[in-house]
Amino acid sequence: MTPNHVVAEVFSQFAGRGIVPTSGAREAVHIGEADLPYVYAGEGSEIQLLHVDLHQGLWISKTRFQPGIEIARHFHTGCVFAVTLRGEWYYKEYPESVNRAGSYLFEPAGSVHTLVVPEQDGVTEAWFAIWGANVLLDDAGSPTAIVDAQRALDVYRAFCRAQGTAYDRLLVIGESK
Repeated sequence: MTPNHVVAEVFSQFAGRGIVPTSGAREAVHIGEADLPYVYAGEGSEIQLLHVDLHQGLWISKTRFQPGIEIARHFHTGCVFAVTLRGEWYYKEYPESVNRAGSYLFEPAGSVHTLVVPEQDGVTEAWFAIWGANVLLDDAGSPTAIVDAQRALDVYRAFCRAQGTAYDRLLVIGESK
């Protein structure tokens, strides 16, 4: 049998049923720009937590950074994906690699860096997908704080409650009720 005949034979077994099962399919989840608040996250930054998957240790957010700020040196225990939406930022350790609007950045687990937003007009905004924990470091390289998906969720909810804003559109997977 030729490869095309094999494909035709396999697909014929599903005739009338469709190849992709759709029974029990879930709907996509849409979160609009105004559906979740930005909350102050310290050091001149605001965070809009969008999605937390506690099973995977994943948290996805948009973060706004004020001009001229520096976020404490840190590393992640898992990989991080980042897309810059507006403004610019870089890591103090890699000043030649400036993230500007439209830039994509991949951080492998264990990459140590210090986020810097230069003095500029306007706010910088970036989207982050973070697996594992964010480990903040002091000048000697010792951990000072650890933020993982559960901690990010707890802190975001606490800030929302403190400012009297709803967070019911936040997508949370793996939380026992």
